[in-house]
Amino acid sequence: KIDEYMKRRPSELSGGQQQRVAIARALVKKPQVLLLDEPLSNLDAKLRVQMRIEISNLHKRLGTTIIYVTHDQTEAMTLGTRIVVMKDGIVQQVDTPKNLYDNPVNLFVAGFMGSPQMNFIDATVSQEGDTVKLNFNDQSIKVPDVQAEVLIDGGYVGKTVVMGIRPEDIHDEEIFIASARDSKFTTSISNYEMLGAEVFLYFPIAGRVCTARVNPRTQARQGDVVTLAMDLTKLHIFDKETDQVITN
Repeated sequence: KIDEYMKRRPSELSGGQQQRVAIARALVKKPQVLLLDEPLSNLDAKLRVQMRIEISNLHKRLGTTIIYVTHDQTEAMTLGTRIVVMKDGIVQQVDTPKNLYDNPVNLFVAGFMGSPQMNFIDATVSQEGDTVKLNFNDQSIKVPDVQAEVLIDGGYVGKTVVMGIRPEDIHDEEIFIASARDSKFTTSISNYEMLGAEVFLYFPIAGRVCTARVNPRTQARQGDVVTLAMDLTKLHIFDKETDQVITN
């Protein structure tokens, strides 16, 4: 796709065209491994999407191993077949994009993968008979039995842990809330963002601002006091001292 650029000077090429030429020059040698270091960092949003698609198609067509370095988790999620998440030069987790997203091993990975990032809420673990609850802001949610057993066996009763829940796993639909007796909570909407196909609701919990990604038909608006509910099948719990996952 660079035939039309062959007679142009480098200064006459756009950012996206320069990137295509650079990749073509690298492919001429038919490398077994191709290293791309932040290849889209200088492009505008539209070109980044176009180049992501081109690189993905190129990888599928050639079958060449590509090591792709990026600080943009969207690029990593959309292009990677396996992702290495690093912090300060230390590998945190190596896995497929889906497993990294669904089963992060620590707070860093959980917060890095996903946009908006996972909500983190400090909560105290309490036990009443066979029931284990996570308590925050004078409210509480009941922990599913499997995770409750892990918390009890790990000696976390009476301690503070970090709950993790992704924005899309916090719901405001009446049908969901009616069936979610163990995970309902009340809060006030501090900000409302309409993005067309989705709405972001921002609300305070335990000194942090959390986010819910909800349907654009939501009736909630800034300043409203609303009832929301978490999908407890998507709940993550982390050790507050080590940042490592306890259960998810």
